[in-house]
Amino acid sequence: MSFLILTINPGSTSTKIGVYKDTEEQFSQNLSHSAEEIAQFANVADQFSYRLEKIMDFLRTKGLSIKDFSAIVGRGGLLKPMISGTYSVSDAMLADLQSAKYGSHASNLGALLANQLAKEASCPAFIVDPVVVDELDPLARISGRPEFPRRSVFHALNQKAVAKRFAKSIQRPYEELNLIVAHLGGGISVGCHNHGRVVEVNNALDGSGPFSPERAGTIPAGSLATYILEQRPEKPSVAKMLAGTGGLVAHLGTNDAREVVQRIEAGDEKAKMVFDAMIYSVSRYIAAAAVPVHGKVDQIILTGGIAYSKYLTDKIAEYVGFIAPITIMPGEDELKALAEGAYRVLTGEETVREYK
Repeated sequence: MSFLILTINPGSTSTKIGVYKDTEEQFSQNLSHSAEEIAQFANVADQFSYRLEKIMDFLRTKGLSIKDFSAIVGRGGLLKPMISGTYSVSDAMLADLQSAKYGSHASNLGALLANQLAKEASCPAFIVDPVVVDELDPLARISGRPEFPRRSVFHALNQKAVAKRFAKSIQRPYEELNLIVAHLGGGISVGCHNHGRVVEVNNALDGSGPFSPERAGTIPAGSLATYILEQRPEKPSVAKMLAGTGGLVAHLGTNDAREVVQRIEAGDEKAKMVFDAMIYSVSRYIAAAAVPVHGKVDQIILTGGIAYSKYLTDKIAEYVGFIAPITIMPGEDELKALAEGAYRVLTGEETVREYK
């Protein structure tokens, strides 16, 4: 028996959707939303009906009825910390997302949209590995101040998906492997996957860890405190400094790694220095991620959009190749990852989890 699965990944200015037969993509579409269209809504939750109609219109153009689907799966949003897996959309989940209890983000709409469409389709609604997946070891939670425990917020969907795909490619269970996965995109997260659990990872939402195209990464705390006390900036501007206009944007005025490499090839020494520093920063965190497993790492996986850069991956390999072999799985095929999570539940390979 085959399953037709609809996947939904809402972003700030787009809603990506995909139709999958089992785990094979039939087609996908990026439904763009202009700044003017989004600006008419006071908050993310208010965009629900607008985005729902966009999805329904697209399905109609493809000659599909919502009744054709076996499952609807949305990108998980900002929820309370949870262990990895595929979750059924529950009333408790919907309430937390609608109220933005744990934060407001476009991805919060994923479960809301999946739930409504699933009602019309009379099929289950799921989310898969939201950014708040939390499997940290107790030691990894403790920082130097009890007021500021470390949090697990990272690219869980893509990290888990590529780790499982790699395990399948070598015909070994994911739960038997020690892997380091570095998601390299606008934000960067480096996770230590210890026998199926991400026991150590940087908080990629707030910008800790390596600096990235858009995030400042871990910066000198004393300097930041002095800046805030002296300049007295508003909270949103500080947040933007750390995640949004940090990293390559702050140094070079762009978040496009391809542009930076072009500038390097054209002889731009500043671009080379900054980009090489980012690569060095990523490599340090990859090396640190080997600590929880005492250096016994089966594979290092480089993934995300800027893992397409051979300049970057070659230099990372020079730094960390001594730890373990390196596999490059570029891109962030989140729609496919969502379909895979739903398929594992539909086929009984994985037990669905409940958010309470």
